[in-house]
Amino acid sequence: MSNWRARWIAWRNARISDPRFQRFAADFPFTRPIAHSRASGLFDVVAGFVYSQVLTACVQLDLLNILKSGPLNVDELAAALDVRPAEMARLLRAAAALDLVESIGERYALGAQGAALLGNAGLAEMIRHHARLYADLQDPVALLRRGRGENLAGYWPYATLQDPENTEDSGVSAYSALMAATQPSVASDILRAYAMRGHRRVMDIGGGEGAFLAAVGARWPHLHLHLFDLPAVAQRARTVLAAHAVRATISEGSFLRDPLPAGADLMTLVRVLHDHDDAGVARILASVKVALPAGGRLLIAEPMSAAPRKDRVSDAYFGLYLLAMGRGRARTPRELQAFLQQAGFQRIRMLHVRTPGLLRVMIASA
Repeated sequence: MSNWRARWIAWRNARISDPRFQRFAADFPFTRPIAHSRASGLFDVVAGFVYSQVLTACVQLDLLNILKSGPLNVDELAAALDVRPAEMARLLRAAAALDLVESIGERYALGAQGAALLGNAGLAEMIRHHARLYADLQDPVALLRRGRGENLAGYWPYATLQDPENTEDSGVSAYSALMAATQPSVASDILRAYAMRGHRRVMDIGGGEGAFLAAVGARWPHLHLHLFDLPAVAQRARTVLAAHAVRATISEGSFLRDPLPAGADLMTLVRVLHDHDDAGVARILASVKVALPAGGRLLIAEPMSAAPRKDRVSDAYFGLYLLAMGRGRARTPRELQAFLQQAGFQRIRMLHVRTPGLLRVMIASA
C-alpha cells in the first residue's frame, strides 16, 4: 500500500507542478473550482504572515474595541488612532478582507472575526506576545539548525534556565500574565468536560497566577484549592488570588525537582506537559503518582497532536512555537497514555471538549 501511495503522489505532483496542466485545470469547467481553491489556499500560505500582521496592527491600535461602540468612517478612525487617512483606509480594507471589520457604505463596523476575537480576551494578549515568536521565525532555517529561539526562549524562563526556582519576579511576570489572560476559555472547556463535584481537594500543578483554580472554585465552591508553582510565580498567585478573595493553599517548588505536596484527590496539569521534553514528562507524572492517593485522579489538558492526521494547530503552530521556546512538543493521546501507564496510572480516557483542535482533556486514575 505504501509503494502504491508513493507512486500515486509522484504522479499527482508531476501533474500539479506542470504549468501546462495548471492552465488546463484552471480552464476546464470540471477542474476549475479545484484549481482555483488550490491556488487560493497556496496564496494564503504565502501571505499568512502579512495577514497576521494586519491582525497585529488592529490589536495594537485597539481598532476592534473602538468599532465595538459603533461604525466610524476612515477620517474619524484616522484622527482617533493617529494614522494618516490613506494608510488607515488601507488597513481597513485589509482588515475587511479578513472579516475583522466590515464596510457599511462609507463607514466601517466590527466584523464577524473581530467580534469573535473580542469575545476571547486572552487572544489579544497572545497576538501581542507573538512579536517574540515572529522574531525567531524571521530566519526559520537558522531556527531549525539552532534548535531553539533567541527571543521566545527568554519569555519562558523555566524552559531554559538551570535553576528556575530561583528566578525573580521580573523573570516570570510576562509569561504568568499571558497564561492568566488566556486561561478563562481553557478553564471553561475543562469544567464543561469534567465534573469535579465528587472531589474534595484539587491541586493545580504549575498553576501560574491561579486563574484556572479561581474558575474551579467559582464552579465548585466546596473544593479546597491548592496551587503549586515556582516561588516567584507562587508569590504572584498569592497576590492575585487574595485580590479576588479566592482562598487557596499555595506551595512553592519545582515539579521537575521537588516532591509534590500530598492530600489532593484530584491533580491537574493544564498546558504543562507539552512544554517539556520526554524525560521531564516522565518525571512530572511519576511525582504526581507518588503524591496522589489510591483512586485519586489526574487531569491533563493541553493541545495534543492528531498524528498521523494532519493538524495545523499542533504540527504547524505548536511545532514551531515550542521549537522557538526551546523544548517540548505536542504529543498524541496515545503517547501521553504510554507515559501515564509507565508511571502506574490506569483507567485512562479522553473527555469530550468543544474545541479539540485547540485543547484536549485526558483523565487517569492513580
